[in-house]
Amino acid sequence: MKKILFFLLVSILSFGQEKDLTLSSDLPLLKVEASCGICMFDMEGKECELAVKTNGKKYYVIGTGIDDHGDAHSKTGFCNAILNAKVQGEIINNKFNISYFKLTDIEKNE
Repeated sequence: MKKILFFLLVSILSFGQEKDLTLSSDLPLLKVEASCGICMFDMEGKECELAVKTNGKKYYVIGTGIDDHGDAHSKTGFCNAILNAKVQGEIINNKFNISYFKLTDIEKNE
């Protein structure tokens, strides 16, 4: 029972906080637009998923999720806004495999 309560407490406290992804010196730091692939980037899909747009191309993201950075359906969330981000990672099988993700917009996911 104590383990369940501890897990619930940790889950509640970490909800909406940015996922800690590590900045690497091996990969370039890219400035991208980040948003919901379906809602804001008109990509094909079955449910809301985080996507990034770089050099005019759009990619769904692996390694961090749409709700890992706040409520996607809030006024300034990914399903209602396109936000600026700095990212690192690599494109594998037409998906952007994120190793670092940091929103750069001042107002985010209120």
